[in-house]
Amino acid sequence: MDYGKYRYEQTKKEKLAKKHQQAVKIKEIKLHPRIDPHDLGFKEKHAREFLEKGYKVKVTVQFKGRELSHIEFGQQLLTEMLNAVNDVGAMEMKPRLQSRRLSMVIGPLKGKHG
Repeated sequence: MDYGKYRYEQTKKEKLAKKHQQAVKIKEIKLHPRIDPHDLGFKEKHAREFLEKGYKVKVTVQFKGRELSHIEFGQQLLTEMLNAVNDVGAMEMKPRLQSRRLSMVIGPLKGKHG
Protein backbone atom coordinates (compact mmCIF):
# COMPACT_ATOMS: atom_id res chain seq x y z
CA MET A 1 0.00 0.00 0.00
CA ASP A 2 1.20 3.49 -0.82
CA TYR A 3 2.07 5.42 2.36
CA GLY A 4 1.28 8.80 0.76
CA LYS A 5 -2.21 7.63 -0.15
CA TYR A 6 -2.70 6.31 3.39
CA ARG A 7 -1.66 9.68 4.93
CA TYR A 8 -3.98 11.50 2.53
CA GLU A 9 -6.92 9.29 3.57
CA GLN A 10 -6.13 9.85 7.27
CA THR A 11 -6.00 13.64 6.95
CA LYS A 12 -9.25 13.57 4.97
CA LYS A 13 -10.95 11.57 7.76
CA GLU A 14 -9.60 13.96 10.43
CA LYS A 15 -10.90 17.01 8.55
CA LEU A 16 -14.31 15.41 8.19
CA ALA A 17 -14.44 14.57 11.90
CA LYS A 18 -13.45 18.15 12.77
CA LYS A 19 -16.12 19.50 10.44
CA HIS A 20 -18.88 17.61 12.27
CA GLN A 21 -17.83 18.73 15.76
CA GLN A 22 -19.90 21.26 17.64
CA ALA A 23 -18.37 23.70 20.08
CA VAL A 24 -20.06 23.99 23.47
CA LYS A 25 -21.93 27.26 23.60
CA ILE A 26 -22.13 28.92 27.01
CA LYS A 27 -24.13 32.03 27.84
CA GLU A 28 -23.40 33.87 31.08
CA ILE A 29 -25.91 35.57 33.34
CA LYS A 30 -24.51 37.87 36.01
CA LEU A 31 -26.33 38.63 39.25
CA HIS A 32 -25.62 40.57 42.44
CA PRO A 33 -26.74 39.53 45.93
CA ARG A 34 -29.07 42.54 46.34
CA ILE A 35 -30.91 42.08 43.03
CA ASP A 36 -34.53 43.20 42.81
CA PRO A 37 -37.08 40.33 42.49
CA HIS A 38 -38.35 41.74 39.18
CA ASP A 39 -34.82 41.85 37.77
CA LEU A 40 -34.23 38.29 38.92
CA GLY A 41 -37.39 37.19 37.12
CA PHE A 42 -36.14 38.89 33.98
CA LYS A 43 -32.80 37.07 34.21
CA GLU A 44 -34.60 33.75 34.82
CA LYS A 45 -36.61 34.32 31.64
CA HIS A 46 -33.40 34.87 29.67
CA ALA A 47 -31.82 31.74 31.16
CA ARG A 48 -34.91 29.73 30.18
CA GLU A 49 -34.69 31.01 26.59
CA PHE A 50 -30.99 30.12 26.35
CA LEU A 51 -31.60 26.60 27.70
CA GLU A 52 -34.48 26.05 25.28
CA LYS A 53 -32.16 26.99 22.41
CA GLY A 54 -29.63 24.39 23.59
CA TYR A 55 -27.03 26.66 25.20
CA LYS A 56 -25.42 26.02 28.56
CA VAL A 57 -25.93 28.84 31.04
CA LYS A 58 -23.28 29.97 33.51
CA VAL A 59 -24.96 31.84 36.36
CA THR A 60 -22.57 34.10 38.26
CA VAL A 61 -23.22 36.03 41.46
CA GLN A 62 -20.67 38.81 41.81
CA PHE A 63 -19.99 40.18 45.30
CA LYS A 64 -18.89 43.74 46.08
CA GLY A 65 -17.22 44.97 49.24
CA ARG A 66 -18.65 43.48 52.42
CA GLU A 67 -21.22 41.38 50.57
CA LEU A 68 -18.56 38.66 50.45
CA SER A 69 -19.12 37.98 54.16
CA HIS A 70 -22.66 36.75 53.33
CA ILE A 71 -22.13 34.13 50.64
CA GLU A 72 -25.38 32.41 51.65
CA PHE A 73 -27.37 35.14 49.83
CA GLY A 74 -25.58 34.26 46.61
CA GLN A 75 -26.17 30.55 47.14
CA GLN A 76 -29.85 31.26 47.73
CA LEU A 77 -30.01 33.20 44.43
CA LEU A 78 -28.40 30.32 42.54
CA THR A 79 -30.87 27.88 44.09
CA GLU A 80 -33.79 30.11 43.07
CA MET A 81 -32.45 30.34 39.53
CA LEU A 82 -32.05 26.56 39.30
CA ASN A 83 -35.57 25.96 40.64
CA ALA A 84 -37.01 28.45 38.13
CA VAL A 85 -35.51 26.63 35.12
CA ASN A 86 -35.46 23.02 36.36
CA ASP A 87 -38.06 21.94 33.77
CA VAL A 88 -35.72 22.88 30.88
CA GLY A 89 -32.28 22.56 32.51
CA ALA A 90 -30.24 20.73 35.12
CA MET A 91 -27.16 21.64 37.11
CA GLU A 92 -23.95 20.49 35.45
CA MET A 93 -21.42 22.15 37.73
CA LYS A 94 -22.06 22.78 41.41
CA PRO A 95 -21.73 26.34 42.71
CA ARG A 96 -18.17 27.25 43.58
CA LEU A 97 -16.51 30.40 44.82
CA GLN A 98 -13.69 31.92 42.77
CA SER A 99 -12.38 35.08 44.45
CA ARG A 100 -15.44 37.39 44.46
CA ARG A 101 -17.64 35.31 42.17
CA LEU A 102 -19.93 32.40 42.97
CA SER A 103 -20.84 30.52 39.81
CA MET A 104 -22.53 27.37 38.56
CA VAL A 105 -23.35 25.92 35.14
CA ILE A 106 -26.82 24.80 34.10
CA GLY A 107 -27.12 22.62 31.00
CA PRO A 108 -30.17 21.92 28.84
CA LEU A 109 -32.08 18.70 29.38
CA LYS A 110 -31.62 16.12 26.64
CA GLY A 111 -34.25 16.29 23.90
CA LYS A 112 -35.87 19.47 25.23
CA HIS A 113 -34.17 22.02 22.97
CA GLY A 114 -34.94 22.44 19.32
